[in-house]
Amino acid sequence: MFQKSVFVLLPLAAMAQTSAAAELNLYGSLRTQIESVSPDTVTDEDYTGVRDAYSRIGAKLTHTLDNDVALEAKVELPVDSANGKIQGPWDQENDISDTADIRIAKVQASSPKYGTVWVGQDWLPYYNDIAYPVDYFSSYYSGFATFTTFRKDQTIAYSSPDMNGFTVNAAHSRGNGNADASGNKDDRNQATASYTRGDTKVALGVDDIGGADNRKIIGASLAQKLGDFYVGAKYEQHQSDVSDPTVYGHDGSSASNLFVQHSKGKHTLKGHIAKVDNYGDDIFHVGYDYQLNKKTKLFAEYYSEETGGAITTERGGYRDTYWTGGGKAIAAGLRYDFDTKLPK
Repeated sequence: MFQKSVFVLLPLAAMAQTSAAAELNLYGSLRTQIESVSPDTVTDEDYTGVRDAYSRIGAKLTHTLDNDVALEAKVELPVDSANGKIQGPWDQENDISDTADIRIAKVQASSPKYGTVWVGQDWLPYYNDIAYPVDYFSSYYSGFATFTTFRKDQTIAYSSPDMNGFTVNAAHSRGNGNADASGNKDDRNQATASYTRGDTKVALGVDDIGGADNRKIIGASLAQKLGDFYVGAKYEQHQSDVSDPTVYGHDGSSASNLFVQHSKGKHTLKGHIAKVDNYGDDIFHVGYDYQLNKKTKLFAEYYSEETGGAITTERGGYRDTYWTGGGKAIAAGLRYDFDTKLPK
């Protein structure tokens, strides 16, 4: 996948050498935390250590044509700062995805009149419209209180232009669904629709994962800004052929989330409560961010979950998760962002 991503950039890289309108940016984000974790296990496995919080480094090449069509090529790699590896801190061994060692690798074309289309691997529309409105935390423990996935390779996606506040999005990811009865993975299909008016956005979406259990996720979200406050809420429900209520993804299982944030100057307070069936169950999350300067943010958070979802061994990931336990974590860390336009 990494070699493919390099080849994606080559045509536009050559264009950057010949066109005054082309821009090449290198960017990155170092996100690391010190944490004290107490898993809810039968033995004493508490620990204090360092964990990465989704650091990344990337390159983006952009070029605007005379007809206002904007072209973009982008490659972004995960950097596990705690383990010193190019990998995501959660899916460290490619257990969930064959391309977990790369975050983004895409080519994209967009225009104000016709919308945006991209091919490759990037953030999927269901996450953007349904899950993101409640995913504002800074630590490693963000992003767990949802059923959906974030990014998939072999994807073609389309976003419509703004139509008086309405937008629609669709994505087809080849071979990224669940396995069918023969063991072959189905394709994954997503569709969302949203309406924005002023500081209010509402969205509906479906994530069709298929497979032997015919699994779908149906979701709705609300994002509302009220002065210095922001409120996000979402509801998701599985539709599947799984009837056992103890099994993840059983028919009718749901995820309910409420997130509230208050920002004033350099200070941001955050609170989140959620109920996610068979993936954390009762979840409580609070945090504080301090924007030290334009590039640097300090954060402190407390996270707890009733059952397994996010709590793992020290510097561990998906395969090290305490699925039968859950637990609590206190984290403090920093985030440093940079974005540099390279000279021609």
